[in-house]
Amino acid sequence: MNRFSRGVLTLLLLIPLLLACEAEPAVAAWICDGDRLTAEVVHLGRDAIGTTTEPIPNISDGTSPGDLILLTWRGVTLQLPRTNNAGVPSYTDGRWWWQVEDPDHPDFRQRRSSIIQYICDTETS
Repeated sequence: MNRFSRGVLTLLLLIPLLLACEAEPAVAAWICDGDRLTAEVVHLGRDAIGTTTEPIPNISDGTSPGDLILLTWRGVTLQLPRTNNAGVPSYTDGRWWWQVEDPDHPDFRQRRSSIIQYICDTETS
């Protein structure tokens, strides 16, 4: 396969991924433990289809399992996949955990030898 064919094939494989992402992702910001944190949801998941034609109801607040959130905080960007937990969408990689049940005070935690809870508040201009 020549370079041109490989390039076209790669582009064709990437198109569905690019179409699955939002054109203008929503980014929100808070102050967590004294530093600015931004959160951006990336829509990659799709609602699962069960054995019937009805979808399994795992869409929550416009997100589905397979989606992820990008948290940028203290010079690091965390990519956390959405959990399949009931209720408000939550995201975790096993070490970091994020959930916005209260938009003014999201829940941001880190697991080390114990659980560290970071206090987050609405960013003021």
